[in-house]
Amino acid sequence: MACGLRSDAGIGCPNNGGLFESRRGFGACPSVVNLKSGEAKSKAAVADSLSSDFKGRQVHVADVKTSSNWCLKTPTRTQVYAQASICVSKAHKWWEKSTQPNMVEVKSAQQLVNALKNVGDRLVIVDFYSPGCGGCRTLHPKICQLAESNPDAIILKVNYEDLKTMSQALHIRVLPFFRFYRGVDGKVCSFSCTNATIKKFKDALAKYGGDRPSIGPAKGLDESELLKLASMGEISLDSVPGRNEERIGDLLKEGFEAWTGAGLAGDGAMAMV
Repeated sequence: MACGLRSDAGIGCPNNGGLFESRRGFGACPSVVNLKSGEAKSKAAVADSLSSDFKGRQVHVADVKTSSNWCLKTPTRTQVYAQASICVSKAHKWWEKSTQPNMVEVKSAQQLVNALKNVGDRLVIVDFYSPGCGGCRTLHPKICQLAESNPDAIILKVNYEDLKTMSQALHIRVLPFFRFYRGVDGKVCSFSCTNATIKKFKDALAKYGGDRPSIGPAKGLDESELLKLASMGEISLDSVPGRNEERIGDLLKEGFEAWTGAGLAGDGAMAMV
């Protein structure tokens, strides 16, 4: 991705140097102007203008002729056009740095659903983040360290900007945000935390992590969440337990579109901590 930077502001000349326009062209802005003694009034006016107005801003000074037959005059319109391209390379993608083998980037709602259903009884942590979230960026190195020290846990990273529809359907309203899933219990806890409150993450990791075998398939997302995602076309109907085509049709008839459309629009404000 590239973006252009442009500045149309005029350039002012500082007291100790800069640019000015004269009959000789552009040169260094003098700190002392030698004028004839008979033009003391004009000299005082220039000095006053330099001392009070010439502070990095564009200023206008009236023509003052000297014995060298030149005038000190800042240009009425001096502009500098600057353009730079900022390429977001891999080096700038902080969310890809220091990641561990048990940290997986989720690319679609279907991938998230499948991952949660196929992990057995392992602890799964869903990490919702945004590239522009300062709290997410600050917390990322600690999450990577905890992932390294807990290799049995799986961390699924969800880019809110790339998967905004899914994230909003799951009622994610603040970033960074975490959901913990474990086996047949499905979602066991969810919360937002920062560096200052990282203890919440560590406590949840200690409570729901470790060797905790469970009997039965992993639950994953709640059925209501699966139905919602299926009705929005984010996942296939096969991902919803049983045959729920009729139930989805009933939800749509009862105004499910308003629930997922107007409802999401009302919940669209995102807080980043």
